[in-house]
Amino acid sequence: MSKYVIATTKSWNIENARKLIEHNKNIVLIDEKNSLTKEYLDSIQPEYVFFPHWSWIIPKEIYENFRCVVFHMTDLPFGRGGSPLQNLLVRGIYETKVSAIKVVEGLDEGPVYLKESIDISEGNADEILKAVSNIVFSKMIPIFLENELIPKEQVGEAICFKRRKPEQSEIPEGLSQRQLYDYIRMLDGEGYPTAFVKCIDKRIYFTNAQYNNGVVTATASFSEDKKI
Repeated sequence: MSKYVIATTKSWNIENARKLIEHNKNIVLIDEKNSLTKEYLDSIQPEYVFFPHWSWIIPKEIYENFRCVVFHMTDLPFGRGGSPLQNLLVRGIYETKVSAIKVVEGLDEGPVYLKESIDISEGNADEILKAVSNIVFSKMIPIFLENELIPKEQVGEAICFKRRKPEQSEIPEGLSQRQLYDYIRMLDGEGYPTAFVKCIDKRIYFTNAQYNNGVVTATASFSEDKKI
């Protein structure tokens, strides 16, 4: 019987992985970075190693010895690279795809197994990433478990994203109300640096953004700005 590994550290993915394991005892969950080793995978000999929202570079000794699949939230080859959700929303892109690709040396350059569409026009980062997780675990991984998939090389112009830095969470001037809503919500999630503005010796952080009738409302919290 084939075995499979799911490697993820995000809470919503761990929850979905455990639900999947209830129905398939041949799936092993790795939920800590340091547990992902070639020696451990050698002891399992998985058919696939799945990486939903994995934040670290996958070692060469792992992807060269096991079939590794990463799930990336863009319609590849558009949007290779880091911070896909944020890079999509700052560009005003609300329709995208989750691409399941084979891990190779080049970042997000591997051939594509399959894609699923997703609408990211509403919801904060947590809500969107939970929706992505539901697609990965309810639609995409089951296809791998039931079928022998052959990945196809990416087609089209490669557009690369840069991983965003914490200082880019400062809300820029001149945004429309819709852009302001997108900026706050895209950073409102587990592990992301919250959107903020500077005010004298304070920072004002914004979460829980809502957009109704052209007006943005949000929860504001204040903190001393140690960098000023």
